[in-house]
Amino acid sequence: MSMKDLLAKLPFGPWRDAGPIVSVLRLSGVIGQMGPLRQGLTLAGMAGLIERAFALKKQAAVALIVNSPGGSPVQSALIAKRIRDLAAEKNVPVFAFCEDAAASGGYWLACAADEIWADESSIVGSIGVVSSGFGAHEFIQRHGIERRLYTAGDKKILLDPFSPEREDGVAHLKAIQTDIHDVFKQMVRARRGARLNGAEEELFSGAFWAGRRALELGLIDGIGDMRTILRGRFGEKVRLRVVQEDRRWFRRLGFRVESIGQTSLPGQIASELPSATLAAVEERALWSRIGL
Repeated sequence: MSMKDLLAKLPFGPWRDAGPIVSVLRLSGVIGQMGPLRQGLTLAGMAGLIERAFALKKQAAVALIVNSPGGSPVQSALIAKRIRDLAAEKNVPVFAFCEDAAASGGYWLACAADEIWADESSIVGSIGVVSSGFGAHEFIQRHGIERRLYTAGDKKILLDPFSPEREDGVAHLKAIQTDIHDVFKQMVRARRGARLNGAEEELFSGAFWAGRRALELGLIDGIGDMRTILRGRFGEKVRLRVVQEDRRWFRRLGFRVESIGQTSLPGQIASELPSATLAAVEERALWSRIGL
């Protein structure tokens, strides 16, 4: 008999009171690469944490805390697929809990769970695809700036912001958006199935809703917070194990040395500030689209 089995038979000790364990993984922020000074949610950045969330043997479940306005559809799909692959491999149920928002790619991530829960005021949905840019050709003409651009291939600059908008460029972009939207819709249908309760024209219009309406539409399974729901499901002694980055001192030291080597020079930092500023503006714009 192993020591573990022996301890389990004793009528006293903390091991007798230990409840089931649920690993908690936070998925927070814009999805995708945001620039050298701002880290968004990507599979490369999250893979280790996802693996650790499912690594514990005999845990009761994995809980996802989702708080994202969306972002890259590719990274949304990759992260969600990794979660589903490990959930199937480990035979572990997954619960998603929406905070401020699980919108667009954020809802894609939430659909990686078997059940989705939200607060009454959470923003849920936005099952659509958006692309944004600007047109500056009139501005540069007005200021006497000559645009010089040379390509091999007549469709290489379909969406150049410094050239007049082209009808074939807009049509090409919309065709790509339709393809991505179809993948998004297929994923939602596959994960939510018969729980969806609304016309597809409404569900997949790109609209978003607060928690109560999202529940009526079948986009979520209930209203509630993580602690209350998991205690109700697994008992009051359930233990929440938050999965975080490795904080051991030698790991931190190695990261710090690497960081110093990459970004310590004032010139390097200065050169990255414009892209970091643009990334911050784009991030703010994503949250603003859903009123947050």
